[in-house]
Amino acid sequence: MTEFKNTERELHFFRLRLSAVGLFVFICFGLLLARFLWLQGYKYKDYAAQAEDNRISVVPVVPNRGLIVDRNGVVLARNFSAYTLEITPSKIKGELDAVIDELATLVDIQLKDRKRFRRQMEESKNFESLPIRTRLTDEEVARFTAQRYRFPGVDIQARLFRQYPLGSVASHVIGYIGRVSQKDAENIDEMEDSANYSGTDYIGKEGLEKSYEKKLHGTTGYEEVEVSAGGRAVRTLARTPASPGHNLILSIDIELQKIIEQAFGERRGALIAIEPATGDILAYVSMPTFDPNLFVEGIDQQSWDELNTSIDKPLVNRPLSGSYPPGSTYKPFMALAALELGKRTPAMAIHDPGFFIFGNHRFRDDKEGGHGTVDMYRSIVQSCDTYYYMLANDLGVDAIHDFMKPFGFGQKTGIDLEHERAGLLPSTEWKRTAYKKPEQQKWYAGETISLGIGQGYNSFTPLQMAHAVANLANNGVVMKPHLVKIIEDGVTHERTQTVPKESYRINLKQQNIDVIKQAMVGVAKEGTSSRIFLNAGYVSAGKTGTAQVIAIKKDEKYNAKNVAERHRDHSLYTAFAPADNPRIAIAIIVENGGFGAAAAAPIVKQALDYYLLGKRPEIKDKPAGDKTDAANTRPVAELKADEESVGGPKAGAETQGNQD
Repeated sequence: MTEFKNTERELHFFRLRLSAVGLFVFICFGLLLARFLWLQGYKYKDYAAQAEDNRISVVPVVPNRGLIVDRNGVVLARNFSAYTLEITPSKIKGELDAVIDELATLVDIQLKDRKRFRRQMEESKNFESLPIRTRLTDEEVARFTAQRYRFPGVDIQARLFRQYPLGSVASHVIGYIGRVSQKDAENIDEMEDSANYSGTDYIGKEGLEKSYEKKLHGTTGYEEVEVSAGGRAVRTLARTPASPGHNLILSIDIELQKIIEQAFGERRGALIAIEPATGDILAYVSMPTFDPNLFVEGIDQQSWDELNTSIDKPLVNRPLSGSYPPGSTYKPFMALAALELGKRTPAMAIHDPGFFIFGNHRFRDDKEGGHGTVDMYRSIVQSCDTYYYMLANDLGVDAIHDFMKPFGFGQKTGIDLEHERAGLLPSTEWKRTAYKKPEQQKWYAGETISLGIGQGYNSFTPLQMAHAVANLANNGVVMKPHLVKIIEDGVTHERTQTVPKESYRINLKQQNIDVIKQAMVGVAKEGTSSRIFLNAGYVSAGKTGTAQVIAIKKDEKYNAKNVAERHRDHSLYTAFAPADNPRIAIAIIVENGGFGAAAAAPIVKQALDYYLLGKRPEIKDKPAGDKTDAANTRPVAELKADEESVGGPKAGAETQGNQD
C-alpha cells in the first residue's frame, strides 16, 4: 500500500523551523550587538583604563639619600651606584634552588649570598624583587645579559648603595641603614607619608640614619613606562623626578673623633666633647666601635655572632645608654650647691682625720690619716672625700636632687639620637616609687653620705656628665646638646640650624661659679691631674674621678693587680678649656681604667692638645694586652647596701673613699 506525503504540511513545518532558527540567530546577533554597545559605550572608559594600565606601568623612582658630613665637610655617609642581580620568587618557574644553581654558573654566588637571600625572603613578600648578589662586575653583567632569556623572574637592576667611607669611625653616631623588614613595612604603612616609601628597599636602622630618616630619605618620584606583553619596559612616557634627601652637617669634628678613638686603643669606655656656647657635640666616642658597612646589605652570621656575643659589647652606645656613678667628678657640683644654698663658704674649713663617722658606720677617705685642714679649694684640688661626706649629710638628698636636676643629671638631654637613657638622680620621692615594699621605700640618712662623692644610687650617662660640665663652663646657660648642626635642603641647599638658641638658664651667682672654676683649674695645675697637664700650653679646668665596680671585703686593701680586669674601678675625668673662655667641655669614662688621672686624663689631654693647639699625638708602641696605665692601691671596705637604721653599707662596715 502506497503512503502519500502531505507536501503542504511538510513545507509548513519546514518554514516554522526555519523561522525559529532565524529568530534564534536574530536574538543571538541582538545579544552580541547589545554586548558590543555595552562594552563600547557604557563600559568604554573602564576597560580603556585597564588596557592602558596593561600597557603603561607606573614605576616609583627612589630618591638619592642625603649625605652626612662632619662640621668641616668630610663625608661620613654617601651613595654610589652599582648593579645587582635580583630574583622575584613569584615569577620563578620550577625549583628556586635549581635556578640559583644555574645562575651560579654565570655569576659568583657564595653560600653567604644564599643565606642572606633566604633570610630576606622570610622577611619580605614573595612578589618583591630581592637581590641574590650585589655589586656585580661588568663581566658578570655581560655574562648574565647574554643568557637572560633562560631566567624569567631574574633581572639586573642599577641601584644606589650606602657607604660609610671611614668604616668604624663614629659608627655609634652615624648608625647604618638596612633592608626594609616586615616590621619596618608595617611601621611605614602606619605613617602619614607611607606613599613616599613606594619602591624603597632600605631604611635607617640605627644612629642618625634612623633619627633623621625622613629628612635623609627625600621625595619619591614616578615614571610612566610603556611595557610589552611580556612585561618588559619599552619606553618612558612621562617622568616626575625624585627630590633628593636633605644633607646633614654634623657638629662632629671627625679628626678629633679619630684621635680620641685611637687614644682609647683596645680599652672600653665613652667620651663626649661639647662646645659649651652652642651645645655642638665635637666628639662622640663609644668604644669599642663596629663597621656599619657590614649591615647595609644584611650582616652575615659570623660577623653578627662576633659583634653580638663579644664580651666588650661593641654594639652598645655607651654615651647614650651606659649608666655609671660619676665618682669624684661630682664634687665640683656638690661644692657649688653648698655655696648657692648657703651651707659653706669658700674659706670655711673642716678637719679631715681620714674618715667620717655616721651612726655606727665609718666612711673612709682615700688618704690614710686624712688631708688635715681642708677648705673648699683644697677639697676639690686634693679630692677630699671626708669634706663631701659631711657636706652631703648637711645638704640632704632632696636638696642635692633639686640642685643637680637643672644641670641635666638624671635627665634626658634630648639629643638627636633615639634610645637615650635617663640615668638616676636619687631622691626620697624616687625611692618611694621605685620600690614596692614599705621598708624599701624609706630613705635612710646613711644613704645620703655616699652621694657626696658620686657613689651610692647616683648613676648617670657620660652624655649627662658632659652636658653638666658644659653648663658649668657656660656659667649656667644651658644649650641642648646635638649632633646635627645644620640641615641642608637637597634641592635648594638652604640651610637650617637645629639649635638656634639657649634652652634655659640656671640661676647661679657668678662669684660662686668662679670659685668652682678656680678650684678646677687648681686640679690641673697642682692637683690630681697636674702631672698630665704640665706645660700644656693652655689653662684647663678639670676633675678626676674613680668609680667602684664591685664591693671589696672589709679591711682589705684594693690592689688593681690582684683584681680581675673587668672588676677594676672605672676611670673618669671631666674638663673644659681654655678656663677663662671655654671652647670645649669633656667628660670621659674608661671602664676598669682605675685612677682617673692614670687612664682618663691622658686621653682628654690628647683631645685638648689637638682641638686647641692642632697638636697630634705621637704614636707609640704599647705592649700587647696592656689595657690599663697604672695599678693603684688604696684602702677599701665592703660597700653593701642594707635597709638597717642608718641605711647604706651594713652597720660596722667601712665605706671606701674615691682615690683621685
